[in-house]
Amino acid sequence: MLSDGHDDGPRHVLHLPVTAPTEDQALRFAYALARSLASVPGVEVAGATVSTEDAQHVRRWVFCDRIMADRRRCRARADHDGPCDPDR
Repeated sequence: MLSDGHDDGPRHVLHLPVTAPTEDQALRFAYALARSLASVPGVEVAGATVSTEDAQHVRRWVFCDRIMADRRRCRARADHDGPCDPDR
């Protein structure tokens, strides 16, 4: 069951390995998957990362994740051009 925002004790993190032949394809898939799940309670879209299969401790961020003045996070792709935007 996904978190409903209440502190009910320990939380658990879901790991779902998905492979892609290139980093660009992995980033695009992770971006699309995270955005499609963004409205599900307990899904932390900003925490999405991508790594190579044999170096999973070295991760690349999918989203920019900068904190904006209104305390919302930028939801553009990491390393985006232009200003940050929490509504992308």
